[in-house]
Amino acid sequence: MEGKWFTRIKILLITALFASIGNLINGLVTKSRSATPEKVMVYMPWQIWPALALMIAIIILGLIIADFAKAKFPKADLPNILFISAIAILVGIPNLSPLAGFMKTEFAKIGLLPLCTPILSYAGISIGKDLPAFKKQGVAIVTVALLTFLGTYIGSAVIAEIVLKLTGQI
Repeated sequence: MEGKWFTRIKILLITALFASIGNLINGLVTKSRSATPEKVMVYMPWQIWPALALMIAIIILGLIIADFAKAKFPKADLPNILFISAIAILVGIPNLSPLAGFMKTEFAKIGLLPLCTPILSYAGISIGKDLPAFKKQGVAIVTVALLTFLGTYIGSAVIAEIVLKLTGQI
């Protein structure tokens, strides 16, 4: 159990480090491409660490509750993200949580893309380690996966286009 927690915390810290560096790069790129660069805020990695620390604390608390739930109710098999999301929602409700204001101001400094980049890298590594099992599925699974990715991309692009036109952004 101790090794599991050491690995979890190590991965969370490495992910936070990569996210903080990615956030800086994203801010610099956004500023260089912006029509009004003086309005784009660029945050140094240490400036977003308070928000990342809160994220890590929420994740650790969620994992503790998930481990407890799995020990008490092994047949339930609920995903960890359920507990993590519930805690994040409760902590972020204004007038219910003293951390809600902090979350609003500090989390606004972090872009979504820099947070997703290390997570998607881990997903790629995870898929890579299961490649032999993936190959055994044959061409059908590859076709289904590619069509799923294509459909998701096109669906997201269509929804984004509609919403952006309705809101007058484009």
